[in-house]
Amino acid sequence: MKTKEMISRRNFLQLSASAGLLAGLSRFDFEASAVQQDYKALVCLFLFGGNDGHNVIVPLNPTQYSAYQQARGGLTMPQNQLLPVSDPVQGQFGLHYGLPELQAIYNQGRMTVVSNVGLLVRPTTYQDYLNSVQLPTQLRSHSDQISQMQTGVPNTGGNTGWGGRTADLMVGNNLNATFPVSVSLNNSALFCQGAVVQSASLQPGNYLDQNAMSFWPSTAAQARAAAQQQIINADSGNLIVNAANKVLADAVAINPILKNAGAGTPLTTVFPGTSLGNQLKDIARIINLRSQLGVGRQVFFCGLGGFDTHSSQAYTQWDLLRQVSQALGAFYNATVEMGVADKVTSFTLSDFGRTLQPSGTGTDHGWGNHILVVGGGVNGGRICGTFPNMLNYAAVGSGQQDFADNRGTMLPSASLSQFGATLAKWFGAADGQLNGLFPTLSNFSVRDLGFML
Repeated sequence: MKTKEMISRRNFLQLSASAGLLAGLSRFDFEASAVQQDYKALVCLFLFGGNDGHNVIVPLNPTQYSAYQQARGGLTMPQNQLLPVSDPVQGQFGLHYGLPELQAIYNQGRMTVVSNVGLLVRPTTYQDYLNSVQLPTQLRSHSDQISQMQTGVPNTGGNTGWGGRTADLMVGNNLNATFPVSVSLNNSALFCQGAVVQSASLQPGNYLDQNAMSFWPSTAAQARAAAQQQIINADSGNLIVNAANKVLADAVAINPILKNAGAGTPLTTVFPGTSLGNQLKDIARIINLRSQLGVGRQVFFCGLGGFDTHSSQAYTQWDLLRQVSQALGAFYNATVEMGVADKVTSFTLSDFGRTLQPSGTGTDHGWGNHILVVGGGVNGGRICGTFPNMLNYAAVGSGQQDFADNRGTMLPSASLSQFGATLAKWFGAADGQLNGLFPTLSNFSVRDLGFML
């Protein structure tokens, strides 16, 4: 039977996207909180599909560029399209021409490129790879590596993410929190799920309004709201009903906070009206309420799909990287506006890298990849780690350690666990806690890659 007020597709999607958030809210006590002075946030931007790092940053040393050009063929980035950046040790490089906003941040010393990072169980040589010695499971599988990049566990499944586990370690900084401290703006994200901290998901622009509470006269609406409050506060004697009522009560309490994020004093920073721009805009709005929310540490997740470029890569990657640069550039500017640029660190992750050798107009699944890290706390304006030697693409099998095969699949020189541990340490985790956070970290002698101040 049709009802007078049907649920629209948009409302249904909003309700679905809010389900994770409501579940996360159920553990919070919505009392007035003390101002939290010590604040830091991690923002993971996941590039779904496997971003081609080889064209994100290109060596401009003549010998290196010539070897890159020979290997890349039709996907070569012309030098006059590359955006110049330099490393004080490794020389001149060029960023993809879709990244002008990030070039500016790099040149300000607030962005670094962490080169050739990937899932590793232990330090792995070319010979180890050939002999399949302790390799991550299901290499080059989208679904497996999307999960593993978020769990930080390369050789088994996991039900918590390294972002959520990092937030678990900082629970003492969030004792006064009146808002979830681990939030995804891109559906439910394993990255945000901790053992203690519950992951919450929120759709950009959704402030948990109840349609049935907005009608005239206002006295009637107020009476309905009061009646609802009495119902959800009453003890029904049924544990399931009481739990559902608690979720709804929390949603009613959090609604003014979310609306304040949208209706309060707006940030002057202009965000692009893209999906990613809207996700990062809402993250900025939540960060702007950090004192009101009583949070000391927050973890966020956002994402952009379409990076599985087996064909038409030249245009597709430009369009996607353009969106990344504009949105991430605006987000960094917003953190500057809020006075927390050195307290908020954003970084990219992706399923895996891609092959240096093209396949028609695209590339195939690879392994190692370059990661972009942005923030005022970043030791930026440089390339972190040793950039792969392009000459070794043609020298596979002769002792080189930069590539895993003759397709130009990068053999990671740094592990995801080392990368994540570096961020966790900046976030406030003690060194003694890092092995529990990343189960394979103890296999690596270097625990801090040095890209954070």
